Amino acid sequence: MVVDADARLPLTLRRSRMAAITHERGHVRVEDLAAQFAVSEVTVRSDLAALERQAKVRRVRGGAVPIELPLGERPFEEMLGANAEAKQQIGIAAAQLITSGETVLLDVGTTTAAVARALVARPELTEVTVFTNGLRIAMELESAIPRFTVVVTGGTLRPLQHSLVDPLSDTVLDRIRADTVVLGCNGVDLAAGVTNINLPEAAVKRHMCRAARRRVVVADGGKLGRVSLSPLCGIDEVDVLITSGSADPRVVEQFRAAGIHVEVAM
Repeated sequence: MVVDADARLPLTLRRSRMAAITHERGHVRVEDLAAQFAVSEVTVRSDLAALERQAKVRRVRGGAVPIELPLGERPFEEMLGANAEAKQQIGIAAAQLITSGETVLLDVGTTTAAVARALVARPELTEVTVFTNGLRIAMELESAIPRFTVVVTGGTLRPLQHSLVDPLSDTVLDRIRADTVVLGCNGVDLAAGVTNINLPEAAVKRHMCRAARRRVVVADGGKLGRVSLSPLCGIDEVDVLITSGSADPRVVEQFRAAGIHVEVAM
């Protein structure tokens, strides 16, 4: 029988490994840790409580998250180079879901920017109307005019992501019903759903979800199983989840077993 390398570790090493896993994944569940370390859930809770006292993790319902969450958002330009190839593949896969004549809501972010570039690269697409709250997204789409109609939602500018948020961001979204929303995020979790780190942008993302018939979530493999600050929608509201080849196959299968249509872009 093959025994997991994490099973039956001494207490100090087990707790150190739990803290490391929490920081790697961004969110861990008690039941998953119990299985990985071959201990009871009671033991895991005791370990997490000890790690919390040491300021190494923060306990949340059913699990734990890192004590130091990301130091805030990283600027759009800084994130462009992170997982660039994976984002490109995700963008191509998402763009293939769009057909001529559709109305699309395209959220702000570097992964959705890759979707915008992939849409532009499909010359057969015509009469596509794209609403976006991202200035950089709009600029990516500009070369596709007049095949595309590009509408910027309006609102208050956030320089970090070049995004438009409340107040006034909902003026346009209140008046439309789109075929598809392509949504970026910071985390996708079976229990917590789709989440995002920034509250003002999360409010716009939720509004976009309500305004669209089909919801497509784009998230690289590192975001699966993560939970961030603000909920966007429940996992049961996601029609398609497109992720990258770096996604843990076991996590992908968990999503599929829950009835989520998952595409792994390679």
